[in-house]
Amino acid sequence: MKVVLLAGGFGTRICEESYLKPKPMIELGGYPILWHIMKYYSFYGYHEFIICAGYKQHVIKEYFANYYLYRSDVTFDFGLKNEMIIHDNTSEPWKVTIVDTGLNTKTGGRIKRIQKYIGDETFLLTYGDGVCDVPVDRLIAFHKNHDGVVTLTAIQPGGRFGTLDMLANGKIKSFSEKKKEDGGWINGGYMVVEPSVFDMIDGDDIVFEREPLELCAEKNLLNAYIHNGFWQCMDTLRDKELLERLIQEQSAPWIKWQ
Repeated sequence: MKVVLLAGGFGTRICEESYLKPKPMIELGGYPILWHIMKYYSFYGYHEFIICAGYKQHVIKEYFANYYLYRSDVTFDFGLKNEMIIHDNTSEPWKVTIVDTGLNTKTGGRIKRIQKYIGDETFLLTYGDGVCDVPVDRLIAFHKNHDGVVTLTAIQPGGRFGTLDMLANGKIKSFSEKKKEDGGWINGGYMVVEPSVFDMIDGDDIVFEREPLELCAEKNLLNAYIHNGFWQCMDTLRDKELLERLIQEQSAPWIKWQ
């Protein structure tokens, strides 16, 4: 099962760093938050990634093109051989496809643009700026046991985000993003998606969190996996400092691979 990562936005709310690089490439503990998310999925055995890039997409491509340099000791021999020697090669069991999905493309449009890399397979989908400790294996099992096109991870972060109107059996009656109610359930990303969702996206201007998910909810095809554990996005510099502190204290719940 492939993992699709939305990493093309401008990241304007953390412009202190995003003016230099895409928000998913802002570092936590010396590594991009995108790397942390990929390591988390890889811990559960999912090693094939499709990155929906856009704003400063070359930064993401250059990072993975030079991954050995960033992760290994290296000797540059400028003598007759003029060669580079990589020592103690530290790599990952990853296959990474980076797709330039456009500068101003909305989230739905970015997903539509990577359809050819997915084909007719169920896929995992999340945003490139949030970490959590949701059990991915249980999330997938939940999706398989519930009829639907999309299963999202529902979390309760407080009043900054919008709410989901859910039934007792986990079905979502309606989907409305970015409202101000306190204590509501919101879409925390970490989704499982059927390929039929591509038929609900018409073009670059479609916001995935609006028409496609709202349509799924209307047709009783949108499910919620309730997650009461850790979840944190990195919208602002304050969020970044919180995540950095968790890493420094060796209490980051998403770091399961050590």
